[in-house]
Amino acid sequence: MEELSGRLLVATPVIESGPFLRSVVFVLDHDADGTLGVIVNRPLPSDVEDVLPGWIGLVNAPGCLFDGGPVGVDSALALGLVADTTSETGPPPGWRHMTGRVGLVDLEGPVPGDRTLVGLRVFAGYAGWGPGQLAGELDEGAWLVADALDSDLISPRPEQLWREVLRRQAGDVRFWTTFPDDPSAN
Repeated sequence: MEELSGRLLVATPVIESGPFLRSVVFVLDHDADGTLGVIVNRPLPSDVEDVLPGWIGLVNAPGCLFDGGPVGVDSALALGLVADTTSETGPPPGWRHMTGRVGLVDLEGPVPGDRTLVGLRVFAGYAGWGPGQLAGELDEGAWLVADALDSDLISPRPEQLWREVLRRQAGDVRFWTTFPDDPSAN
């Protein structure tokens, strides 16, 4: 089984509609039990300040909630990017390591004030796949697996992330960035 944790799933033109259309999913966990991730390029019109006012000082621009995926949309999940995983002071309170410098942040815990978090995003919902489900979608060509950059998680232009990630790939997949939004209108 290919290790996908900490990598990106980039929707290909095979996905023509639905919640994953032109999405970029950061994979948090991938094992025999399934896959968990969040869509990182879908800002919502709701500001974090309106829902979690104590956290707005740590949230990267744009300071809004993100549509993390179609599962558990009535719950919030936060990802925090730490400055350094080998810091002598350790991780901030309420931060649980997932992969690399990325971890889940407990939004019901104390707001870290020591600048150990260099990035924070809050997601409504998440993306999830049962055992073997994602493997089938990968075999169908619905997803491109790409290396993630820390900056992908806190991009100030998340709505451009799908094209940006594709442009940095090798080969012909870069041409997908020219695909029209509605191929039937072409």
